[in-house]
Amino acid sequence: MEVAERVNESIAASGVREYLTFRLDQEEYGIDILKVQEIRGYEPPTRIANAPSFIKGVVNLRGTIVPIVDMRLKFNCSNAEYSSFTVVIILNLGTRIVGIVVDSVSDVMELPPGSIKPAPEVESGIHSGCILGLGSVGDRMLILLDIGKLMSGSDMALAGDSE
Repeated sequence: MEVAERVNESIAASGVREYLTFRLDQEEYGIDILKVQEIRGYEPPTRIANAPSFIKGVVNLRGTIVPIVDMRLKFNCSNAEYSSFTVVIILNLGTRIVGIVVDSVSDVMELPPGSIKPAPEVESGIHSGCILGLGSVGDRMLILLDIGKLMSGSDMALAGDSE
């Protein structure tokens, strides 16, 4: 048995999941690390006519045309400035490759099931079905996203069947 298989079995048995954490404005979010293909520096994409404002355009990633979604615009953040910390997280969502622009990437965090609480029902820019819950580690609170579901929402029309 390969090491990776043993690690995956161990994670499945313990229920511990790993999340890539990133910042948007003042909030910290987490997405399943298994959906992340790579992290790249931000470079302006090629615009697409009549695309929603949060779809910044497309980039050519080693022969694959990848749509780029600015999560700050998607979530109606107050500022969407590009700096040296701005990065693009390339996601592999099964049938589609999508890039998301975020303010910065923090780290990879392991969360056992007991540290994840249901998200309260509040009106926000994120459809409630796209929030897995709130993860807490020490004094940090993460909004855990179902990124596949978020990217396949009817307003996005990007990811098709994400799983």
